[in-house]
Amino acid sequence: MERLLQGVKIKINDKLYVKDPESSELGKNIIEHSILLINKLGWENFTFKKLGKAIGSNESSIYRYFENKHKLLIYLTSWYWGWMEYHLVFATHSIQDPKEKLIKGISILTSEVKIDASFSHINEVILNEIVINEYSKSYLTKEVDNENKEGYFTVYKRMVSRIGEMIKGVNASYKFPSSLASTLLESALHQHYLKDHFSTLTDCNDKVAITEYLTHLVFNTLNTPINE
Repeated sequence: MERLLQGVKIKINDKLYVKDPESSELGKNIIEHSILLINKLGWENFTFKKLGKAIGSNESSIYRYFENKHKLLIYLTSWYWGWMEYHLVFATHSIQDPKEKLIKGISILTSEVKIDASFSHINEVILNEIVINEYSKSYLTKEVDNENKEGYFTVYKRMVSRIGEMIKGVNASYKFPSSLASTLLESALHQHYLKDHFSTLTDCNDKVAITEYLTHLVFNTLNTPINE
């Protein structure tokens, strides 16, 4: 997998940045340390001033890459979903059986994230924590409709579409493939959050994997046995 991803560039909507952070060492430094700092401080307490101090640069240098921290958050989460999409495509493209493909897809989306050496300036494990804790703040805004029209959430929507196609492959008569696909993605994040912060609100724990629960949920919804 790592060899397949080497040299891959995760494509992000260029409206999210002033200058592509992947085009310079400073830009990559901004991405690397913004992930670490957002995770450490939380989104509300994160500022470009604090980020500038962390990277030993002026706050103004960050504004040469990102207009504001909201666009930075959408950039980071879009990168995450793009990275997940590559893993999903590579892991399932050779699987012919629709049921096996969907099971593998659910596993990719719900399993514990591991460091990917192909992107040395991005800690995918920490970025995953940010997506779990902060992703909803990128779209629960008054500007979401305009931002959606600008294509800010294209990668996430494409992920839902891919999963929806896998669902239709298992049960072509199921009426709500997009709804189930988006429920799966949101539930994966939410169950991880509950597991970490509200353990009494979920049955998922060290013995019951989130992947197991959501695979069970999806296939029971599709009225399709998993093991046949």
